[in-house]
Amino acid sequence: MTAVARRLPCALRLVKVHVPPISRPLSTSHAFGKTSTLEDPPRGNEPKTPGREPPAPPPQEGENMQKNTASASFLGTTKRLPEFNLTDKVVLVSGAARGLGLTQAEALLEAGATVYALDRLPEPSPDFYRVQKRAAEELGTTFYYRQIDVRDVDGLNKIVASIGDKHGRMDGLIAAAGIQQETTALEYTAKDANMMFEINITGVFMTAQAVAKQMIRFGNGGSIAMIASMSAHVANRGLICPAYNASKAGVLQLAKNLASEWGQYGIRVNTISPGYIVTAMVEELFRLYPERRTEWPAQNMLGKLSKPEDFRGAAVFLLSPASSYMTGADMRIDGGHASW
Repeated sequence: MTAVARRLPCALRLVKVHVPPISRPLSTSHAFGKTSTLEDPPRGNEPKTPGREPPAPPPQEGENMQKNTASASFLGTTKRLPEFNLTDKVVLVSGAARGLGLTQAEALLEAGATVYALDRLPEPSPDFYRVQKRAAEELGTTFYYRQIDVRDVDGLNKIVASIGDKHGRMDGLIAAAGIQQETTALEYTAKDANMMFEINITGVFMTAQAVAKQMIRFGNGGSIAMIASMSAHVANRGLICPAYNASKAGVLQLAKNLASEWGQYGIRVNTISPGYIVTAMVEELFRLYPERRTEWPAQNMLGKLSKPEDFRGAAVFLLSPASSYMTGADMRIDGGHASW
């Protein structure tokens, strides 16, 4: 039997192809030398305790509404769905150096949160710096970067605790870090399978645990959203990734159990199950397997693939008071793929 290409990105969500050995974080202040925005990012308003009221809408919004002309959404203001307001909340997003995690982090910044991106990359993607600059200059908040491999549990706990120490609170987490590998079940090695589970299940578990400890420490409760996949619900036709699918099914069960244990502390735990997402890496996958560009859309009810932007609203909803009565649940956003 010929093995399917190894560690090719599956389009189910943010994927990372090469997984280096665990390395300790450079520091919680990220002294990368050349990258000043990681050492000292542009800052907006620092979070306060207790939280402020939702911000007032911009002055031009009233006139725009009267004239029925276009205006920005300004979700979370006093006039636009204040239950989505995340002002003064401190939120962590793992796997946010690029892709889906970065897109969701930007949505949380737009809702007013102070956001920390956690990722194993020594330096985030160029798009990170655009979002970081926008956070300070347009959104009045701050976007930080911390390098950490989720397999480094001691380092992970130190970074999360230091963030809690800095702000005196911990409010939310999106656990989006993960890897993918496309290999037939008969040729999967134990080493590769264990790495998949170590990152996609244990890494998610340990990240959630580190954040929950801080939430309990400060007594404010919080919300945790884990990125699962539609592949936690189905076996993908024409896509051979048994360990990945098993790991995402594990995330669903993990979230239910954490929700049952941590509800007493006011901590909610839910999952998001995306369908196929078109990212830059997936475009490369389509170059190698051009038939998938047409086959994948035909497998769902909408006949199209998703973009990272399609999951912005889910991130803000799950981490905000808008979902205050929701825990132990899964949001499957897959174009109806798993509903046939």
